Amino acid sequence: MKTVKWSAMTAERPLDLSGWLARIEACHPAEIELGLDRLQQVAQRLPIDLESVCKIVIAGTNGKGSTLAMLDAILSRAGYTTGSYTSPHFLRYNERVCVSGKPVDDAALCEAFTLIEQARGETSLTYFEYGTLAALLIFSQRQVDVALLEVGLGGRLDAVNIVDADIALVTTVALDHTDWLGPDRESIGREKAGIFRAGKPALCGDPKPPATLVDYARTLGAPLQLQGVDFSYELKTDQWSWQSDCRHLDALPVPALPLPNAALVLAALQHFPHPVSEQAIREGLVHACLKGRLQPVQLGQIRATVDVAHNPEAAGYLAHWLSQRPCGGQVHLILGMLADKDIESVVQALTPVVDVWHPVSLDVPRGAPRERLEAALLGAGVSRDRIRGADSVAVAVNQLQSMPAADQLLLAGSFFTVAQALELAEQE
Repeated sequence: MKTVKWSAMTAERPLDLSGWLARIEACHPAEIELGLDRLQQVAQRLPIDLESVCKIVIAGTNGKGSTLAMLDAILSRAGYTTGSYTSPHFLRYNERVCVSGKPVDDAALCEAFTLIEQARGETSLTYFEYGTLAALLIFSQRQVDVALLEVGLGGRLDAVNIVDADIALVTTVALDHTDWLGPDRESIGREKAGIFRAGKPALCGDPKPPATLVDYARTLGAPLQLQGVDFSYELKTDQWSWQSDCRHLDALPVPALPLPNAALVLAALQHFPHPVSEQAIREGLVHACLKGRLQPVQLGQIRATVDVAHNPEAAGYLAHWLSQRPCGGQVHLILGMLADKDIESVVQALTPVVDVWHPVSLDVPRGAPRERLEAALLGAGVSRDRIRGADSVAVAVNQLQSMPAADQLLLAGSFFTVAQALELAEQE
């Protein structure tokens, strides 16, 4: 992929980052177009050289972001320069492309977009495809030691899959994006297994992986390691242990992020081509954090927690987290969701742990009106006196400013819900 020299070429009319983002959003008629042919053609015309970089590709229904965050924290503390590519972002596009844990600046992204625009010719690219190429260009230019690449949708046909993974991880497989990936776990598991490469380590953190994923790895010749079979973990009050056939770690600090993903991270590190000390592992686990996942925020007089929890599996994890932390008062949930998500299942997962519901409308494409959420709540048996809808996240937060100190507030259901909460927190 190395045919054009990296340079500071500019467009006819130099654009700032907001201008570029508006331009690339309008470049392709569809937000999503699965398939790699167009993207590979453009990539071959760009100065992308990642041959000496360890490329870790992460797919899965949930847990991709937290898995990547822990890998980033551990490998950074081990002395390696990391490049991480994630999506979506909450407040600023730069969050998607980080080097050594810090978002790259506008100039780096604008320069990458300029090169992509010149290289693509008449080929149209989606917003995500532009972003993927930009991240790979920047990681190549910055000469990172390891590229941590989060799959946007599925695996097999996702833009990130133009990269041949040195280590491929699938976190979990659950029902989500069924219109694109298939109607059941077997179909979705096969799509996610598409990131595996022959002869390269493949790992799955799902305790019950679909047979399609396991069969594909075997047919391909990708050595697959499974949680509960090839590696396992055990929680012991305020510490945990991890073990595989060739390593055992005890008295590990419990991270702020989900423990099953931490176990998958430690298994992946066994295949990292350079040494990673136990000290780096311990320090990384302690310091790893992820914006928008069980993140505490200050909203006026209220100390709240935000979590995207936009599908049933994620909602189930949030419900378990809440059940382990009784607050002494009532649990309030501001819920905003997209209309194409499984709203009923998310509500059912959270009903046992939420006392008062505050459904809100999301004024974004695909956003569900609050009436849609209220109908799902009533259908799940929530009494009307426990439902207090609002027209927006900001209105709901304002209405709760006088809630009792013993009560607990959460905001969840969508990246857009969390982004609006984070914007409010920034105004404090």
